[in-house]
Amino acid sequence: MSLREAFRIALRGLRAHRLRSVLTMLGIIIGVAAVILLVAIGNGVQSSVNAKIQPLANLITIVPSTGNVPGGGPPKNLIDDDVTALQKEVPDAAAVIPAATGQALAETGTTQFRSSVIGSTDRWLEVNNRDLQSGTFFDDAQVRSAARVAVIGSAVATTLFDDPATAVGHTIRVNHQVFRVIGVMQSFGVPGDNDVVMPLNTARRYVFGGGDKLNQIIVQVIPVTAVPAAEDQVTRTLSDRHRIQNSAQRDFEVQSLRSRLDTFNQVLSLLTLFTAAVAAISLFVGSIGVLNIMLVSVTERTREIGVRKAIGATRGAILQQFLIESVVLAGLGGLIGIVVGVGLSVLGAAIAPAFGSTVGTFAPAVSIPSVVLSFGISIAIGLVAGGYPANRAARLRPVEALRYE
Repeated sequence: MSLREAFRIALRGLRAHRLRSVLTMLGIIIGVAAVILLVAIGNGVQSSVNAKIQPLANLITIVPSTGNVPGGGPPKNLIDDDVTALQKEVPDAAAVIPAATGQALAETGTTQFRSSVIGSTDRWLEVNNRDLQSGTFFDDAQVRSAARVAVIGSAVATTLFDDPATAVGHTIRVNHQVFRVIGVMQSFGVPGDNDVVMPLNTARRYVFGGGDKLNQIIVQVIPVTAVPAAEDQVTRTLSDRHRIQNSAQRDFEVQSLRSRLDTFNQVLSLLTLFTAAVAAISLFVGSIGVLNIMLVSVTERTREIGVRKAIGATRGAILQQFLIESVVLAGLGGLIGIVVGVGLSVLGAAIAPAFGSTVGTFAPAVSIPSVVLSFGISIAIGLVAGGYPANRAARLRPVEALRYE
């Protein structure tokens, strides 16, 4: 018997029992589709998060911290001279941005909002990858002159003004001091939408009470691959300035989103692999269905097998026929599962924007390896689950097969 004829007989057998064949393939269809869809969702989540965080992955944030030595004193303040030292001693730094931060009550008339006040330089907006919804950001001249201007977050504008679009040009009170709103930032999510940003000297003079103390220093590194080296440079520079001999006594903390992003991607990859493995359990269930139906098929066609062997069919020909039938059954289920999994992924990407900005940037991304692996497993299921019934059919003796009822 030729391979082509064996395929034709296998397809004819499947068509003769359509409902049974569909129900048998259902487990494989669900398993393959689930693996492809879950991997696609994991890839989509990873891409969406990376798209939001990657622009900030080249930032190193330095904040005061208490050392790990028991009984250690309070952390030494970061000051303007630290910024100057970092600008000189860290060659990989494209920008070093100081910031004085704190909580304060923003008011207009009878409306109040608990906001985060940030005093910084004219490059704060650019370095933090923030955008303006309306108005402008303060410039270097306003920073040097300690102008009483402020740029507010979208949540602040929505709460203090009936229409955020009208906020520009109006005044607000922060710490009972009057500031003119010159810009409104686009929504960035909480807590960023609660920010009130003003020139550094303005914040020190009118909100935080003077001095040269800083709550935060942001170092922008270009390219992003230089972040680990820049972190070491920052740590050495500040340790020398603060006379830190033991890392456990370090009174500052150096943080970067790049390391956190790498950790997140590793965790998400493991979760995606785990969920895909759980979904693959249905493939195992599907293999049991294929095994069961092939055993039934061998039992139903025992007399047919006896007739074929009586007129000269070899053991190999019988084995080939049932193996091909099993592989075709599992392979068709795998192909349909691929269509369903890819289709659901494409559908998810198409309807995601309808749910607004929360998931608008999310789109399931189909992974070619997951498709190939799922289909390969479905073919392997056909070979393994069909192997025993096919071998059982091939070993039947013609006389016993012909006498079977």
